[in-house]
Amino acid sequence: MQTNLAPQYRDTPEGQEAESILRNCVHCGFCTATCPTYQLLGDELDGPRGRIYLIKQVFEGSTPTRSTQLHLDRCLTCRNCESTCPSGVQYGHLLDIGRKVVDAQVPRPLLERVVRTALKEGLPSPVFGPALKMGQLVRDLLPANLKNKVPARQNAGAWPTRTHARKVLMLAGCVQPAMSPNINTATARVLDAAGIQTVVADKAGCCGAVRFHLNDHDGGKADMRANIDAWWPHIESGVEAIVMNASGCGVMVKDYGHVLKDDPLYADKAQRISAITRDLSELLPTLVPLLRDRVDAHLAAQSGPVAFHPPCTLQHGQQLKGGVEKHMAELGFQIQVARCEPHLCCGSAGTYSVTNPKIAYELRDRKLGHLAELSPRVIASANIGCITHLQSGTATPVQHWVEVLDAVLQQRTATAAISASAATAS
Repeated sequence: MQTNLAPQYRDTPEGQEAESILRNCVHCGFCTATCPTYQLLGDELDGPRGRIYLIKQVFEGSTPTRSTQLHLDRCLTCRNCESTCPSGVQYGHLLDIGRKVVDAQVPRPLLERVVRTALKEGLPSPVFGPALKMGQLVRDLLPANLKNKVPARQNAGAWPTRTHARKVLMLAGCVQPAMSPNINTATARVLDAAGIQTVVADKAGCCGAVRFHLNDHDGGKADMRANIDAWWPHIESGVEAIVMNASGCGVMVKDYGHVLKDDPLYADKAQRISAITRDLSELLPTLVPLLRDRVDAHLAAQSGPVAFHPPCTLQHGQQLKGGVEKHMAELGFQIQVARCEPHLCCGSAGTYSVTNPKIAYELRDRKLGHLAELSPRVIASANIGCITHLQSGTATPVQHWVEVLDAVLQQRTATAAISASAATAS
């Protein structure tokens, strides 16, 4: 696609990056077929090709309008279009740039500013956990729209106490420890069973995605730098990897090298961080041989059908497809993905279900309908946002896949302990 940048953008980093991405787009339209918002709304400007055209217009000197802003806002940033695009257009990066430039010129209504500020300051805040606990105490009294955002309290289980020569770092996350604490402890227990110790850096917090994707790029970068500082001593001491059990965080951390590429103090460190970051599912090929004797395949099969929803941040953002299903099946689990539209977003998309609830809930119900066709005992996913969003629309338990694996491991351990106790007693 030919571009002619306006003078005010020609020599800026944003303008140069946008132009480079725009020039790769051939406007073929393949992306529209896999865009959730285009499928729901049927408007060209609510698909990737239309949004690319809007961003191109802005960088060529057109003044953005409130309509421009709304069309960009309605994008889920699922990046399904990137999986479909034959030209390798980095749509996600272009959208981040376009939203930032448009927001600098188009004032938002007061209510939107309040909501977005509350999200970007509240979710990563230390007070989020205590506030959520208060909400859980009165959860049954809350109106439906608020109750959907407040998960029931969860027992996290015990963190393993053994030490191992092999160590990995794990980001606890900003909302996951409060909303679903068992995901982190289950991760640590599964890795412990494989002889790997999980280390959490106390001063690491939000990955930066919450602020960055709400157009507070400076705030997001500050979060990234803080994490790099917290992780760096552990990296220097030789941890194998930074393991992410929330795919939304993982795709952001893997992008640190790109986001901080022009930072003279952090560029090299950011590249290193991105290079050693792994989604938890990427460890499965090496974990399966180590866990096979610890996982009772009969118990795994008896645990019932598992419907796996691969988050967009896993299958499109990180381009990791099929690994969870393959390796969980190798351990004996009955795990399947939906037969219809497994590639489409569930509507969670970070804070999207708050800022665009109508579209988010339509996509949720569409996704749950396809998953229900599998008659699952449990729905599994790999991202806290998807898990919470899906759970708000179904009575079927929704868990992280590592919790499903951990439950069978714990059952095997408990059974062995009972047998040993009975043998001693006799």
